[in-house]
Amino acid sequence: MFIKVFVTPGAKRERVEVYLAKKVEEGETLTIAVKEPALGNRANDRVREIIAEREKVPFGNVRILTGHRSRAKMISVTSKRASEG
Repeated sequence: MFIKVFVTPGAKRERVEVYLAKKVEEGETLTIAVKEPALGNRANDRVREIIAEREKVPFGNVRILTGHRSRAKMISVTSKRASEG
């Protein structure tokens, strides 16, 4: 599964907002505000933690595909490990 994410680092409060696309094939976009700063990859790690909790998968199953240094990101979430089947 792929998720479009727009991140706001250094926010006063953490929050997650879901925006549904007008077309079904475009899916949803998450807007995530995190308290952690963008320095040292801390905001990216917190975003991965939030998505892992939301999707009920281990942290390692959430990868940032694009946007490592940008506020707009594409995230990949796998439901199980490749070795499991």
